[in-house]
Amino acid sequence: MGNSYAGQLKSARFEEALHNSIEASLRSNNEAPQPVFSQLYLIQNQQPIKLEVTNGVDHEEEEDEEDLSETSSPPTPYMQKPAPEGSCTLDGFCQAGKDLRLVSVSLEQIEVPAGFELVGAKSPNIPEHILVCAVDKRFLPDGNGKNALLGFSGNCIGCGEKGFRYFTEFSNHINLKLATQPKKQKHLKYYLVKNSQGALCKGPLICWKECKTRQLVPSQLAVKPSSSTSPTVNPDSGPSNEYSTTSAQTGMENDFLKIITSAMRSGPPKKRHRSWYPGSPVPVPLTAVPVPAMRPVTRTPDPILSVSSPQPVASSVVHPQAVPAGETVIVPDNLLNNSGIRPVILIGYGTLPYFYGNVGDIVVSPLLVNCYKSQQLNVKAMEKLGISSNHLLSVETMILLTLQYLVCLGSEQIPMREEFEQIVMKVIQGQPLKEHLTGQLGSTTFPYHCISPAQLPWLSRLAASVSRDTVHVLVTHNSLGEGISETLRTLTELPPQQRLPDYVVVICSSKVRGNEFCVLVLGQYQSRILAESMLTTSEFLKEISYELITGKVSSLASHFKTTSLGDNLEKQLDRFLQRRRDQVVVPFRGSVHDCVQTQEAASMVPSWNADFTGEVFQIYSPQLNIARKLLSQVCSIADSGSHSLDLGRFSGVDFLILVPPSEVLVHQTAQRVRQSGVLVDLGLEENITSHQKLEKYIVRLDNDVHGKFEVFIRKVKQSPYTLFVIIHDNSHVDLTSLVSGSASHGEFQGLADRVINCREVLDAQNLLVLQVSSFPFTLQTQQSRISISNEIHWPQHHCNVSEESSIEELVYFSLNEYSRSLNWGVSSPLLRCDDAFEKMVNTLLEKYPRLHSMVIHSYLLIQQYTEAMMALTFMTSLRDHTTPETLSIVDDLISLPGKNQNGLGHMLLIRVPSLQLAMLARERLEEVRNKLGLQYRFEIILGNPTSELNIAKHFVARLRAWRGFENEDWVPRTYEDLDGLPCILILTGKDPLGETFPRSLKYCDLRLIDSSYVTRTALEQEIGLACTYVSQVAIQDPLGAVNLPEKQRDERDHDCDDLNIDLERPQSNGSAVTGTSGSVAENGVSSSADTSQKPSSSQSFQNPASNLTEESHSPESVKQECDSQRNPANSSINAVPQLSSSAASTSSSASHSSWQPSQSSKEKRKCPTIHPRIVILSRSAYNLLSSKKNGQLHSTALLPHADVCWISSLRSLLYKDQSTEQQSVYYRQWTAARQHHADFSNQDVNESAVFHPRRLLLTGPPQVGKTGAYLQFLRILFRMLIRLLEVDIYDEVEINMEFSDDPEVIHPSDNQWPDIEIITKMPFDMHPHDAQFRDTSPIYTEKLSNTSEVNKEKKKQDAPVKRETVSIMLTKYAAYSSFHHCEQCQNYSEVSQGAEVGDSTIHSFTFSSSMLGEEVQLHFIIPNSKEHHFVFSQQGRHLESLRLPLVSDKNSNILKSPIFTPTTGRHEHGLLNIYHAMEGAEHLHILVVKEYEMPLYRKYWPNHILLVLPGVFNNAGVGAAKFMIKELSYHNLELERNRLEDLGVRRTDVWPFIVIMDDSCVLWNAHEEAPGFRNVSLKAVMQHMELTPNITQYAMLGIHKWNRHLAARQPCNPFSCCHIHNFVLLNVDLTQNVQYDLNRYFCEEIDFNLRINSSSLPICRFNNFSFMKKHIPFGGRKDLVVKPKMMAVRPCAYVCAPDSEQMLLAAPAQFLLEKFLEHTSYKLFPKATCNGQNPVLAIDCYLNIGTEVTVFYMSSRPHSVNLNHEGLVFSGLLLYLCDSFVAADFLKKLKFLKGATLCVICQDRSSLRQTIVRLELEDEWQFRLRDEFQTANSSDDRPLYFLTGRHI
Repeated sequence: MGNSYAGQLKSARFEEALHNSIEASLRSNNEAPQPVFSQLYLIQNQQPIKLEVTNGVDHEEEEDEEDLSETSSPPTPYMQKPAPEGSCTLDGFCQAGKDLRLVSVSLEQIEVPAGFELVGAKSPNIPEHILVCAVDKRFLPDGNGKNALLGFSGNCIGCGEKGFRYFTEFSNHINLKLATQPKKQKHLKYYLVKNSQGALCKGPLICWKECKTRQLVPSQLAVKPSSSTSPTVNPDSGPSNEYSTTSAQTGMENDFLKIITSAMRSGPPKKRHRSWYPGSPVPVPLTAVPVPAMRPVTRTPDPILSVSSPQPVASSVVHPQAVPAGETVIVPDNLLNNSGIRPVILIGYGTLPYFYGNVGDIVVSPLLVNCYKSQQLNVKAMEKLGISSNHLLSVETMILLTLQYLVCLGSEQIPMREEFEQIVMKVIQGQPLKEHLTGQLGSTTFPYHCISPAQLPWLSRLAASVSRDTVHVLVTHNSLGEGISETLRTLTELPPQQRLPDYVVVICSSKVRGNEFCVLVLGQYQSRILAESMLTTSEFLKEISYELITGKVSSLASHFKTTSLGDNLEKQLDRFLQRRRDQVVVPFRGSVHDCVQTQEAASMVPSWNADFTGEVFQIYSPQLNIARKLLSQVCSIADSGSHSLDLGRFSGVDFLILVPPSEVLVHQTAQRVRQSGVLVDLGLEENITSHQKLEKYIVRLDNDVHGKFEVFIRKVKQSPYTLFVIIHDNSHVDLTSLVSGSASHGEFQGLADRVINCREVLDAQNLLVLQVSSFPFTLQTQQSRISISNEIHWPQHHCNVSEESSIEELVYFSLNEYSRSLNWGVSSPLLRCDDAFEKMVNTLLEKYPRLHSMVIHSYLLIQQYTEAMMALTFMTSLRDHTTPETLSIVDDLISLPGKNQNGLGHMLLIRVPSLQLAMLARERLEEVRNKLGLQYRFEIILGNPTSELNIAKHFVARLRAWRGFENEDWVPRTYEDLDGLPCILILTGKDPLGETFPRSLKYCDLRLIDSSYVTRTALEQEIGLACTYVSQVAIQDPLGAVNLPEKQRDERDHDCDDLNIDLERPQSNGSAVTGTSGSVAENGVSSSADTSQKPSSSQSFQNPASNLTEESHSPESVKQECDSQRNPANSSINAVPQLSSSAASTSSSASHSSWQPSQSSKEKRKCPTIHPRIVILSRSAYNLLSSKKNGQLHSTALLPHADVCWISSLRSLLYKDQSTEQQSVYYRQWTAARQHHADFSNQDVNESAVFHPRRLLLTGPPQVGKTGAYLQFLRILFRMLIRLLEVDIYDEVEINMEFSDDPEVIHPSDNQWPDIEIITKMPFDMHPHDAQFRDTSPIYTEKLSNTSEVNKEKKKQDAPVKRETVSIMLTKYAAYSSFHHCEQCQNYSEVSQGAEVGDSTIHSFTFSSSMLGEEVQLHFIIPNSKEHHFVFSQQGRHLESLRLPLVSDKNSNILKSPIFTPTTGRHEHGLLNIYHAMEGAEHLHILVVKEYEMPLYRKYWPNHILLVLPGVFNNAGVGAAKFMIKELSYHNLELERNRLEDLGVRRTDVWPFIVIMDDSCVLWNAHEEAPGFRNVSLKAVMQHMELTPNITQYAMLGIHKWNRHLAARQPCNPFSCCHIHNFVLLNVDLTQNVQYDLNRYFCEEIDFNLRINSSSLPICRFNNFSFMKKHIPFGGRKDLVVKPKMMAVRPCAYVCAPDSEQMLLAAPAQFLLEKFLEHTSYKLFPKATCNGQNPVLAIDCYLNIGTEVTVFYMSSRPHSVNLNHEGLVFSGLLLYLCDSFVAADFLKKLKFLKGATLCVICQDRSSLRQTIVRLELEDEWQFRLRDEFQTANSSDDRPLYFLTGRHI
C-alpha cells in the first residue's frame, strides 16, 4: 500500500529486524521492548542524534540508501507500468502535460482541499527540482514522526485529477520513473510553505522516522561535519563563503543537560555503527554543550552535487540518541581562551567525527573538499580538458600533494582553493610544478601516479620533514577522530612558549576503509584568516556590527586610549587644546604652526581659480567607438532574422538608467545626463534646469523603485513606436534573485531581478536592456541571459610611450598597470603594502583572538592617523611610532594647503566597509582634528551611499569661491565637486558603487581590505577606486628611459626631473618628515607637478564639423551620419587625444594632479600632469595583485563572484593577460550561477541558457568612460532611427533649360486639368531636362545649333559630376522598402500569422506578340488574397485576364490604373510597399521581375503580385521589362474588351491606362502656391490624373521630378508637353503601334518619348505635381559588371573585328554596344564632335553616343512628325536595327558632309550585308573590310555587328 514492497515481507529483512529488536530491548531501560512489526512498519529504526548543518541537503536519500544496505537481500526490482498512449512522459510534468515543478508553480494559486497538505516529491531524474503534490494529512506523520496511516491518498495539482489511492499509481501519474518499488517515505520529502512574498517554497523535512535529521535553531545544534564523500558537503564554500562561524554562547549548559544525558542512554544506532556498545570509553561531561561551530547555510551549494535548496529550521523538540564513541570528538573547554587559536579543520577524504562540547571554538571548512572530487567528473568535462579517467589521481597522491602544498606555503600565506586546483591540474597533465611547489622542497618531486597505500605514511613524514616544523603529520589507524582528539588535547596542554605547527595533517590508514585524511590549521594567522574568509561580506559586516553593539570591543578600545608612548591620549589632546586657546591653524598660506582666531579663519575666502572654469561634457574617440559598436550590435539584432527587434517602426528613443542605491551616484549620473544634453537631443525635454526632470530618467534601486518603474512600463506599453532602453549601470552590484533575496540574505534584495527580469521587460518588443559593468563576471555564467555575441568590450589600453605620442596625452591606468608598476624598480611604488602596520596588526590579533580582524585593523588605523596628526602638530615624539606611509599621507594632507595661495590640497580616501566603524572613524578623527585646530585646514567626510554629502559651510564657501559661483544655494553633491578640497573621505558601504572621484584624489588607503575579500570582483572593485586616466608622461618607466629615442629622452629628462627624483628618493621613517619642512615632494610620488591649469582652447576643443567631414567618407555611412551633430554648438564629439578633467563621462576628473602655489598670474600656464593614485594595501591583497613570477596566485584566478561557483575543480587556467573576450568565454564555460542568483533558473529543458535577444552587456574597466559611451549610444541610436525615417532624394538642377522653348499658352482659369486642344497645339520640348540625362547626347533643335559649340567645349572639359542629393524626412504618404514594418501595413507586405509563403498560386499567361512574331509565355504569382483582381476560367482555374475598370466609373475612391513596377536587384531596398502612399486604399500593384530573382522577391514580398519575365530576359535591360509590360497590357485590354462587350459594355469604355513606376519613387507633392509644396499621397495624384477630361485622347501623362528650385517657384505653365519618365500614366490603346525598344539598357524613356511625339500623340506633364526619387545605391540600372578573363577592359575594347581571337567578354551584346557608343563615338563620328550645326542623323532611334555629339532624331514612319531639316547637312548617319520603313529613296533625300560617317548596326553579318544592299548605301558611302566590327562577346550570346563607312 505504498509502505512496503507490495505487502510482501522478506524473510532476511524480518530476521534482521527481529535480531535488532531483541538486542535493543536487552540494552534499553524500557520495560517493554518494541514489537518487531511496529519497528518494521510504523516506527523507524532509532538513529543516534546527527544534528548536522544540512546546508539544504536531503538526508532522506542517504537514509534510504542505508536502509537498502541493511538488508541481506537486494530489493525487489520494480517494473514501472507503461504510460498510456499519447500521455506526457516529460520529467517534472504529469501525464496530462501539466508542470508540477516548484519553480514553475510557486507563484500560482493552488487550491488545496480540506484535510490535504502540499508536499514536495523528489524524482531521481531531476534531483534539482521539487514536484508539488497534494496529500491527505492522515497519511503523513506528525511532528514526532509517528501516526501516519498506511496507504496513500493524493491529488495532482497540475491537471486536477483526484482520488489516487495508491502511491504506485500516483508516482506513475507524476512521471517519477522509479527503478524500485515506489515508497511515499522515500519520495515525499518536504512540506511546502509560503514565504513573505507569498511564493511557495520548500519547508521542513517530512519526519518519516522519529527524530531523524530534525533541526534546531542555530544556537542549539551539535555539529556533524560532512565528509568529502557525503552529499552534505558544499563544494564551493571556500572562496564563496558557504559557512560561517559563531562564538560559543554562555549560559546554555543547563538548557542542554537533559539532551546530553538522554543521548548517553538512547537506543542503538543503525547496523553500520558496528563499534557501538553500552559503555562509552570516552566520557561525555554533563557540561559539554553542543554549540555549533557553523551556522546553517542559507546559500546554494555546487550544482554538481545536485543538492536541494535551504530548509527552514524545525521547531519541534529533539530526542537525541547515543553517539558511538569512536565517531565522537569532545572539544575542550576554553580552547580559544587558553591557546589563543580557533582551529580550522579542512575536510579531506573520509568521514569526520561528531563534535561535542565547546564546538564554538573550532571551525570546519570545506575549502579544499571539492579539489578531491575529480573522480566525479563526467566524460564530457574530461574531454574538454584533454584528459581521461586514467590520468585522475589516487587518494594517496592527493594526500601527498596536499601535504607538499602546505609545506610550501609561507608564514603569511593561507591555503587557497584555486591555487591548489591549479597544482592538481598540472599534475594530472604531467606539467612541472616548479612554480608552485619549489620553496623548501626545491625541485624535489614524487612519482605521483604510483604511490601505494602502504607508502603513504612514510612519504608523508618525509615531505613534512623539510617544513621546519610548520607542518606535522599524525597517522592513526582507527579513525580521523582519534587524530583530531589528540591534536586538540595537545593544543590545550602545550606550554605557551612552545611553538605550534601551522598545519597538522591527520591521516587515518585503515585496511578496511582505506586512507582518509583531514587538515587541522593551527597557525594563529592562518586559522583566523580561514575562518573569517568563510563569511560573506554581509555576514562579516553583521558580525562586526554585533561585536560593536554588544561591547566586545571594549577591551580593544581601552587599549587605544593611550598613545604608543603610554600617555593618556585624551589628556594630551585636552592639554594642547587649552594651550591653543581660541586659535586655529591658518586655513591656507601658512604652516601648521601659524594660528589665527577662529572668526578670522572662518572668514578667509580664497580667490577665484582659473583651473575651475566651466566644464564641458565631451565625447572622446574610445567612447564614440564603443557607442558605434553598441549601435552596430543593435542593428545586428534587428537583422538577425529572429524578428525580435524591428528598428524600422521606431521614431523616437527614451531611456531609464538604473543605478545602485547611492545618493552620490544618482547626482553624478544626473550631472552626466544634464551636461551631455542627451535629453534635448532625443527630444524628451526642451531644457534641463531642475533635478525633478531628471528623476524620471535616473532611478535608484531602493524600495522606491517599484512605483517609478511601473510608470516607466506604462509608458513603454503606451508608446509602441518609441524604442526604450533600460541601462542597468553597475549591474554586478546586486543580482540576487527576487525569491531568495529576502529569504537567504535576511535583507530585501533582488530589486534588479524584479526590474530587468520581469515579464513586462522580457516581452516588450520596443525595449532594449543594456547592462553596464566593470566586473561582469557574475553575468557571464552558463545560465547567462546575455548572448556572448551581444557583449561589447572596451578595448584594452597600453601605457607604453610611443615616439609620436604627446607627453600631455592621457592614458588609462588600470589594475594591470598597477601590478606592472611594481616592476618599475623604484623605492616609492604606486602599489604599496605597509609592513609596519601589518606587524602591529599581527601583534593585536594575537592579543584579541575573539574579535574580527577588521575591527582590530580599524581601531589601529584610527590610532595611526590620530598619532600622525599629533606628531605633525605638537607631539613630535610620536613620529617613530607612526608608520612611514601614514605619516607621509597626513603630512601631505596638512601641509599642502598651507603652501597654496588658494588652499588647494589632496584628497585621502579611506575605505571602511562597515558603516559603524566608518562612523566611529569619522567621529574620532574629527574630534582629534578639531582639538588640534585643523578644522579649517582639511575636511573629514563620511561617504555613506545612503545619505547626501555633509560638508562644513566654510569649506562649501571655499569650493564656491574657487569656481567663481555666485549662487549661494550651490552645495557639492558628488565627489567630483570636491576637487581641490583637502579632505579625508571615509568611504563606507558593502561595495563601491561606481562613484567617480576628483582629480585631487591622491591616496587610496585600502588597508582594511584583507582576506575577507576572496573573490575577484570583491577585490578588484576596491582597487578600481584608484583607476583613472593619467598623463602619459607620469607613467613612463623611470628605468626605461634608455630605451627611448634620444630626443624624447632629453625632453623627458627636462620635463620630468622632479618626478624621477620623487620616485627614486628612499622613504624614511624619522627625520625626513618634519613639522617644519612638510614637504610633500619628499614623500609623495606626484607632489612635483605644476598647478593644474585648464588646457588651451586649441587643444581642448576642435570644430566637430571637421571630424564629420572625415567620417562622411566611411563605408558605414549610416553610422557615421548618426554620429554627427546637427548643431555644432551642441557637439559632444571631440577628437582630441587628451582627456581634460572636465570630461566627466570618461572619469578623467577622477585623476589627481598636484597643487602648488602659483608663481605669477601672468606666467604662461602649462597643462597639468595627472599622476596615478597611490594605493596602500593589506598584505593579503598586495600578494594577490603583485605580478611576481613565482607561481603565486593572481586575483584573476579567484572565484569571479560570490554569487557563482566553479562547475569543476579541474579546469583550464585563466591568465591575467587574457583579453576580456577570452575571459568571458572562460567564465561561461566554467562557472554556474548559484541558486540565489537571478540567472539560476534561466535554463531550458536541455539545461542550456536562454538568451534574451534584446539584452546587451557593455563591459569596461572602472572609471574608463562607460557612462559617456552609453549616453552617446542613445544619441546615435536616435539619429539612426531618424535616419531610417529620412531618405536621400535627388535634388538636381534641371539641364538644357537654356534651350527650352516655354511657350506662353493661355490655360483655363481653373488649371487643375489640361485642355486637350491646348495640349495638342503645344510644341514638344525635345530636350530632356532631368539631370540624370546629363551625360547623354543632346538632341538637335534649331535653338541648340546656335550655342552648342560653346556648351560642347564646356561639357568636354567638365569632369563627371556627382549627382546631388538631399535628406528629407519621410511622411505618412511615403513608399517603403522591406525594412519597414508596422501594424498598419503588416498584412500588406508580410505573411500573416499562420499563413505560409506558399499561400499563392503560379499562373501562366500566353499571348502573341506582333513585335516579336511569336507567342510569349509569362507567369503570374498571385497571392490568394489578390485573386479577385483577375478573371479565371470556370474550369481548371486558368488565368484569363486582369480585370479593368470602366472609363465611365465616377467613383472617386477607386484607383483604375494597374501599377507596374519593373525592378531588379532591389528585393530588399526597392520601395515596393506603397500601402501608406495609397492611404491604405485598394489598388493593384504588380512587380515585374526577372526569372532568376523570383524566389527572392517572393520571399521578401509574399503578398505582392509578381509578373515573372521569361528566362531569355534574365540578362536584358529595363527596355525589355517595359516592352513586355506594354505588350501584356494591350493584350489584356483586348481580352477585357471582349469579356465586357459580352456583358453589354462598349469597347471604348474599358479603361486603357496603366502606370509604369520606378521602384525608387518615394514621395509625391502638390505645388499649389510658391514657395513651398505640400506632401500628398500617390492615391491623390493618381485620382487627380485619372479625372482628366478626355483622358483617353492622351498618349501619356506624367508629373515633374522634384528639386529644390522647383519648390521655390511656381511653374509658369501648369502643364507641359515634354519628356516624361520614372512615373508614367500610359495609354496602351492609343500607343498600340509605338513600342519600347526591348533591347535597350539606357535612355529607353527618351527613345520612347521621341517615338510617341513623332507619331503626333499628345504627351502632357502635370507641373503642379512632383515626385521625389530616392537615391538607392543597390540594384536597378547600375552598370553590369563586365567580367573578362584576366584584366579590366576599357569601353573601347567592347567591340572587335569579326572572328577575332581577342579575349571575349561576359556581358550582353546590347550593353557592350551602348557603352561603346557612349564612350568612343567621338572617334566614330569625328565630323560631328562638338559640331552642333551638323548633327548625326539617327533614324527611328535615340542612342546615347556621347555628350560631344548632337543627335538629330527622325522617324521614318509615314505621317510622322519630324523637325524641319531643310538645308541641314548631317555629319553622320546612324542606322540601328532599321526596319523596312527605312528605304533607299528616303536616305537619298538627305544631305551629308563629305567625310561624314555612316554606322549601320544589325543583328548578324548576313542582315548587315542585306541592309547595305537594300538601302543602296554603296552608291554614296565608301566601305572597307577593316571597318566591320562586332561586340566583343561570345558567339553563343549572339553579338551585334556594325559597319562604318565614309560619305563620298
